Amino acid sequence: MMSETNSSRRRFLCGAVTSLSAMSLYQAAPRWAHAQGTTGGVVSNQPVALRIDQRPFSFNGSSAKSITINGQMPGPLLRFTEGQRAVIDVTNNLQEDTSIHWHGIILPANMDGVPGLSFAGIRPGQTFRYEFDINQSGTYWYHSHSGLQEQIGHLGPLVITPADGDIGADREHTILLSDWSFEDPHDIFRNLKVSEGYFNYQKRTIFDTLKDVEEKGLMDTWQVRKMWNDMRMDPRDIADVSASVYTYLMNGRDSVMNWEALFKPGEKIRLRLVNGSAMTYFDFRIPGLTMTVVAADGQPVKPVAVEELRIAIAESYDVIVEPVGNQAYTLFAESMDRSGFVRGTLTPKAGLTAAIPPRRTITERGMDAMSMDHEGMDHGSKDHSKMNHDMPAMDHSKMNHDMPSVDHSKMNHDMPSMAHSGHMPLKVPVNDIPIHHDEDGHGPGAAMIAANPRSRLDEPGLGLENNGRRVLVYQDLVGAQSWGDEREPTRNLELHLTGNMQRYMWSFDGVKFSEVDGPIHFTHGERLRLILVNDTMMDHPIHLHGMWMELENGQSPRPRKHTISVKPAEKVSLLITADAMGEWAFHCHLLYHMDAGMFRVVKVSHGGHHHE
Repeated sequence: MMSETNSSRRRFLCGAVTSLSAMSLYQAAPRWAHAQGTTGGVVSNQPVALRIDQRPFSFNGSSAKSITINGQMPGPLLRFTEGQRAVIDVTNNLQEDTSIHWHGIILPANMDGVPGLSFAGIRPGQTFRYEFDINQSGTYWYHSHSGLQEQIGHLGPLVITPADGDIGADREHTILLSDWSFEDPHDIFRNLKVSEGYFNYQKRTIFDTLKDVEEKGLMDTWQVRKMWNDMRMDPRDIADVSASVYTYLMNGRDSVMNWEALFKPGEKIRLRLVNGSAMTYFDFRIPGLTMTVVAADGQPVKPVAVEELRIAIAESYDVIVEPVGNQAYTLFAESMDRSGFVRGTLTPKAGLTAAIPPRRTITERGMDAMSMDHEGMDHGSKDHSKMNHDMPAMDHSKMNHDMPSVDHSKMNHDMPSMAHSGHMPLKVPVNDIPIHHDEDGHGPGAAMIAANPRSRLDEPGLGLENNGRRVLVYQDLVGAQSWGDEREPTRNLELHLTGNMQRYMWSFDGVKFSEVDGPIHFTHGERLRLILVNDTMMDHPIHLHGMWMELENGQSPRPRKHTISVKPAEKVSLLITADAMGEWAFHCHLLYHMDAGMFRVVKVSHGGHHHE
C-alpha cells in the first residue's frame, strides 16, 4: 500500500479529486459495480424502466450537478439476450429534454435516440418507449445524445449475451471508463473556444528546450521549434481536456475508491472494457497479465494476445485473462496525454491491492503528424498559400521542408518504422487510392491539410511505440467470421476530418454541421467504400450510427466496427453495406468536437443522389 504522505497522495491522485470529493462520488457509484463477484446488472424483465434524474453534488465550497439513471451514475448495467425483443421505458425527470442512444446496436432509425433525426427527444415529464429486436451479442453502452449531458453522468453499460449463453469464460466483469468534472461542461466548452490549450498544463518549458539543445544541437532544435511556433501549435497538445479538470473513473469510482473485481484462481475471466468518456483516450493494461482480445466493438475477432491496448472514446474491447495464484492485479487505465489515470483491482479477496505502475511522461507529437515525414510533403503545383486563410504562418512555402540537419532517429515521431514491434506494414487498399484536396484546402475551417496521408493501422499510437509491451494495433484485428456481403464497392466516398484548433472549429471537409447544405446520401442496399482522411493534428474517434463499418486492414475476414479512431495524417478505408433506411448520425465522438461541428447526417434511401 502507498504511504499517506501529502506528496505521495498527490502523485497517487494525479491531480484528480480530494478524499472529500471521492466520498461524494462514492454515493453515486452504480449499484451493479458494488456486486464485486457477480455479473450484476438489470436483467431483461419486460419492460425495463429507466428514470433520468438530476442529482446535486456540493462540498468544500464546490458544487456540480450530475445526471443519474435509476439513482446511479453511471447508469445501471443493462443485460439482454441475443434474439429477444428489448422494451425499455425511459422517463425524463429533468427540467430539459433528454434522450438515450444505444451505441453500437443495430435497430430502426426511430429507436436510435438522436433528437432531430426520426426522433423528437424526450420532453420533461414524458416517458418514451424504446422497442427493438436484438440480433447481435457483445459489449456496448448507452448515453444521452442531448446537449452535453453525457459529460455529467448520462451513460451506462449494455451487455448482450449470445443466444447459446456461452461467454467463453468462467466469469465476466464489465468495466466502464469515464471522465468526470465538477465544472459545468458548457464552461469547459467555452474555455476551449477561448484557448484550445486551456487545460494543457504540460506545455513545453525552457528546460525542455535546453534539454533538446543539449541532445540535438542548437540549429536542429531551433528549426523544429520554429515550425511549431509558426503553426501556433504545441507538440504536447495531445488532449483538449486533461486531468487538470477531469477525474477519471472506473465504474463510477476513482483510484482512491479502487473498484474491485473478484475472481477465483484458475478461472478464465472475460473483461468487457468500454470507454464511455467524453474526451479521454485510455491506455489499458494489467501488469503481470496477458490479455487475449476476443471482441472489438462487440463483434468477435480472432484471439490476439496483447499486454496493452488503447481504447478510443466510444470503443469497446472484450479480453480474456487468466489470473494465477492468490495475488491481486491492478487494472490500470492511463489517459493518452499522461495527465492522469484510474485504477481498479482484480483480486481473489476483497481488500487486496497491487502496485500502481509508475507514471509515464507525455510524448510529443512529431512532424509526421503533419505528413512532414521522410516521404516529404506534397510539392506539386498546388498553391499552398491558398490553403490556410486563418493561419498565414502555416504557409507551406515558408516552411523548411528539407530539414537536412534534423536527426529524425532522435525525434519521437510516431513513425511507421518505429511502430509496434514485430509488425510489418500490410498492403491495404487505401494506400493505392489517391486523395483529393479542394483547391482552397477546404477553406478557413481547415487550418491545415495532410498533404501525404497514409495508412497507420500498424502503429500503436503516440506514446506506445517500443515500450517493451505488445500493444494492440488495428492491423491485429481479424474478424472471427465473414459478415455475409462480399461485394466489391461500387463507389468511393472520401471525407476529410478538418479543424482549426486556434478557433476550436471542427468539421468534415472544412464545413461545420450548422453550415452544411444537406445530408450525405447512401442508396439503400449499395456497397460503398468510405475513405476518411485526417487533416488535423489530433486523433478522432469517428462513429457511424445504424450500420457497421468493415475496416480494410489487409486481413480476412475484415473486422467490423461501429467506431474507428483515425490518427493525424492518416487515411483509412471502410466498407459499408447501406442496409438501414432512414437518417443516421455520423460524427466524431469527442463530445466537444461533435458539438463544435464535426457532425453530419447520413440519409439512406431508395435511389438517393450521391454525395461525392
